[in-house]
Amino acid sequence: MNTQSVVATPALLVGVDFGLPHFDHELDELSQLAITAGLKPISKITCKRKAPDAALFVGSGKADEIKFMAEQLGAQEVLFDQSLSPAQQRNLERHLGLPVNDRTLLILEIFAQRARSHEGKLQVELARLQYLSTRLVRRWSHLERQQGGIGMRGGPGETQIELDKRMIGEAIKRTKERLVKVKKQRSTQRRQRDRRNAFNVSLVGYTNAGKSTLFNALVKARAYAADQLFATLDTTTRQLYLGEAGRTASVSDTVGFIRDLPHGLIDAFQATLQEAVDADLLIHVVDASNPNFPEQMSEVKRVLHEIGADDVPQWLIFNKIDNLPADLQPLVLQDQYEVDGVALPRLFLSAQTGQGLSTLREMLAIEVMKTSALDAPATDPRFDLDNYGEN
Repeated sequence: MNTQSVVATPALLVGVDFGLPHFDHELDELSQLAITAGLKPISKITCKRKAPDAALFVGSGKADEIKFMAEQLGAQEVLFDQSLSPAQQRNLERHLGLPVNDRTLLILEIFAQRARSHEGKLQVELARLQYLSTRLVRRWSHLERQQGGIGMRGGPGETQIELDKRMIGEAIKRTKERLVKVKKQRSTQRRQRDRRNAFNVSLVGYTNAGKSTLFNALVKARAYAADQLFATLDTTTRQLYLGEAGRTASVSDTVGFIRDLPHGLIDAFQATLQEAVDADLLIHVVDASNPNFPEQMSEVKRVLHEIGADDVPQWLIFNKIDNLPADLQPLVLQDQYEVDGVALPRLFLSAQTGQGLSTLREMLAIEVMKTSALDAPATDPRFDLDNYGEN
């Protein structure tokens, strides 16, 4: 058995501040993404620009600086915190003499490494193919592109590009067809839960907010949970028995969101995220210990809107309060938090230590009983809404 460990590729991280409020000056999230993908960040460099340079994204002067730093530090790859166009990526690689990748490809690589289910692998493959289809000019840059006879352009390289485009187009079509079948299977499973009158809860939130840890604590499951980005990619659903309500709720743990999540992945993961769209309740898990949690909440809200789940009732769970210093501990564990003029129920808890979990179960039991009361016949004395909650 070969026990030799794989040496992580040293990578130089680059971020460009275009004046947007969410710019990560420390490139902490890009660093986490790189480590999750198996790379070794060795240094970071940032700069400010009003707009991207059309050719090199950062301009020739900054590109020279990046090249010098990469040579001095022994970097073998350069990672950009923003998405690069195919032309910018190709030009940067020629200028730097190193492989250049962007945030989008990094996320795709992580998804490809982490997908376990048949559906997850299909979704990642679709997103990867869609991304690759725009990069063919780079992939085939080594092929000949000489001018032909009078009035003719191109050469064998152009023919290969057209062939590859057609092959990728056919692969995208096949993968989409297979995903449609998976989506139908999921719809059948959801209809079965509906026939059982199940109350459906979906955990959503920014990646590494602690959704899987909370999921495991609630339903006594063993879903993979780790202090890293995108620990969970495949939706897992389990039943949660609520003794106070005398009923079970169906709880689903979904893939985490992240800033600038590639649109191809949002489209490709539509089947998985459909669990959130069809839920009776969304539990939005927030990392209360992260100082950037307002921006992370906004990103989750944007993705929920994009998939059509922004109208689903939502609770906010501010997780990881065990990581908060004493002076930032909440004075009350239950209150309301205003989001875009709407007051949402909020609960502070720690999925890791269990603090606040019993309160969350009680809240869920009450919500399920309310739903049962609304669905029950008016003559059933157990569900008298006028006397609900009275002794």
